[in-house]
Amino acid sequence: MKKYFSLLLLLFLTKFSWSTQLLVPMDDSQSNHLKAYGLSFWALEKGVVIEWLLNYKGGSFLFPHLVNLEEELIIRGIKYQVLTDGQVNQIKNQIADPEVNMELVQLEKAPKIAVYSPPGTQPWDDAVTMVLKYAEIPYDQIYDSAIVMGVLPKYDWLHLHHEDFTGQYGKFYASFRNAPWYREQQAMAERDAKMLGFDKVSKMKLAVAINLKNFVLGGGYLFTMCSGTDSFDIALAAENADICEPMYDGDPSDQTAQNKLDFTQTFAFKDFILERDPMVYEYSTIDGTDLHRMGVVTEETDVFTLFDFSAKWDVVPTMLTQCHTDEVKGFMGQTTDFKKDYIKNNVLILGENKALGTAKYIHGEFGQGTWTFYAGHDPEDYEHRVGDPHTDLNLHSNSPGYRLILNNILFPAAKKKKRKT
Repeated sequence: MKKYFSLLLLLFLTKFSWSTQLLVPMDDSQSNHLKAYGLSFWALEKGVVIEWLLNYKGGSFLFPHLVNLEEELIIRGIKYQVLTDGQVNQIKNQIADPEVNMELVQLEKAPKIAVYSPPGTQPWDDAVTMVLKYAEIPYDQIYDSAIVMGVLPKYDWLHLHHEDFTGQYGKFYASFRNAPWYREQQAMAERDAKMLGFDKVSKMKLAVAINLKNFVLGGGYLFTMCSGTDSFDIALAAENADICEPMYDGDPSDQTAQNKLDFTQTFAFKDFILERDPMVYEYSTIDGTDLHRMGVVTEETDVFTLFDFSAKWDVVPTMLTQCHTDEVKGFMGQTTDFKKDYIKNNVLILGENKALGTAKYIHGEFGQGTWTFYAGHDPEDYEHRVGDPHTDLNLHSNSPGYRLILNNILFPAAKKKKRKT
């Protein structure tokens, strides 16, 4: 009797309608793409199973018709349609057609999200934390001590804030070594390393990187942008070599470090050559920022193209590339894109800059988990510099570049289908 009463109460509170469903289109007709992801996450947190219609109207979402959910759509300014069950069945029949490049994926449970980011303020922003806040997706902020002390198993999905895992403090030495924020961050890192039992910041960062690698190995989802991509792999490759100059750790680097790099330890990159000069704002030959400086592309012509995957066969990359356009505006960063010569053969390229022959957006599997590297700093600020004002996402609520970040956040909620190719 108690269970029956609870069911009646649930139906009363939500005013569930059995005959209609809510479609949130994600093509050019959508008023706020970014908020639509946040609403999807909100529904998953409430225990609502939703459906992601891959390649249907830009990767639309289908919800049961709950009045409290519909109210949230209105409050958040998200365009939606009320469809009858008959209309929904027509859409699903269209998607099921083997000749049509579409697929339906159930989203079942909201992933537990963490962002690896230092406490306090920094002189730069972070695209992921900005879009999480704008889309109203909750996350925990964690940093080195929490990771070294074993907090990662609590989480499903982790983003690495703009970071340097090599212990070279972002290679900001040449331009910012006397800036108060640089000195403060160096002092904080050295203090944390000592507290955790490491004699060098580089050793602490390596321990963090290894913990992150094990997080993915055990089934976690890792996402990172800008310098969090290549510096992570470089740290893993340089596990047995000191690549830091004296201004970073107080002693000379290993002059044979290049020969000691172990590329079998990395996720994405191979055969790269380290940039040893501390006065050069670059980690290695992986990054393609120099190609952007050569004038082949300008801010107006710089675009990267998303690959068109088979939705029924390659479900995972199809989820990660859902967008209302296949050409996305390029944007720079400390790591702007990846030179293909240094990408491992088993890495999946999701987006490429055809004019430069570089990769912008890459993905791979490791153990039971996955990782995604997205180069560049801010999808709506072409050449973001230290100290520039934050991007106002109210002005970019339909940003294709930011959509790609949110694809990665919903990806862990999907009922998994293994890639067939």
